[in-house]
Amino acid sequence: MMRGTLAELEAVLTVVDHGGFRAAAREIGVSSSALSQQIAALEARIGVRLFNRSTRSVALSAAGEQFVAEITPALAAIRNAIDLAGEHRTVPTGTLRINTSIGATRMILSPLVLEYMRRYPQMAVEIVTEGALVDVNAQGFDAGIRIREAVPSEMIVVPISRFVRPAIVGAPRYLDGHGIPYTPADLMNHRCIRARMASGTRYQWEFERRGEAFTLDVPGLLTLDESDLMLRAAREGAGLAYLNEWQVAEDIAAGRLVQVLAEWTPPYPGLCLYYPGRRHIPAKLRAFVDLVKEIAW
Repeated sequence: MMRGTLAELEAVLTVVDHGGFRAAAREIGVSSSALSQQIAALEARIGVRLFNRSTRSVALSAAGEQFVAEITPALAAIRNAIDLAGEHRTVPTGTLRINTSIGATRMILSPLVLEYMRRYPQMAVEIVTEGALVDVNAQGFDAGIRIREAVPSEMIVVPISRFVRPAIVGAPRYLDGHGIPYTPADLMNHRCIRARMASGTRYQWEFERRGEAFTLDVPGLLTLDESDLMLRAAREGAGLAYLNEWQVAEDIAAGRLVQVLAEWTPPYPGLCLYYPGRRHIPAKLRAFVDLVKEIAW
């Protein structure tokens, strides 16, 4: 007779991984009491206590440590077998979960995500935007999209865009009233729209020319934490904004904004898709990787 279902065994490992029932229950999507009862039922059937519980902590018993050591490789083999079976699907199905930033989402939504959904109408896509970098594997994402320099070294990387170039822009009426800066030092006499990072620190504008690279904590009365708001403020003449060139290209072409100090803002490595190294990747992710390789720019 089977002494424990696959769900119960997975529940045991989730409790171990998260160090307690409450966090594990959130991960699984059940209540703490339901998870505790599930584990208790398993313990009753096999006749041993797997966890020593107290009001302050949960720890594996000696029997529990041996139990976990035995089931961990077996469950890994089962998961791998399921993934391998899924490789034979000709059409990806399910939900593709991607973690990225708001700015990156704007860049890839139409050329990549919407095209992916047009090609694979059975697929659902969930994009979570966060300013701070997260562990995509631990948080249950299939992949992440960030600029290359932010990606952890152990990840598999697929380039999306070769370069991203920053642009410092201002409205014509602002520049008419305050003059055009010709060097980064001139910015100290300007009103700059400053950016607050997800970490809470203020972004220092980055410059490079002829091998000279430095950052500048520019002055300004307006600080924002979202690039669309910075763009809107720049259009309204609130000051100079440091944004991505792709984001302001239409405004520059239409004359709503003017780019300055272009020779001081060279391109930097662009966006890339990244995901944990695996022997086999799900069909849904492989299809997205293939699309990235096809239309990367």
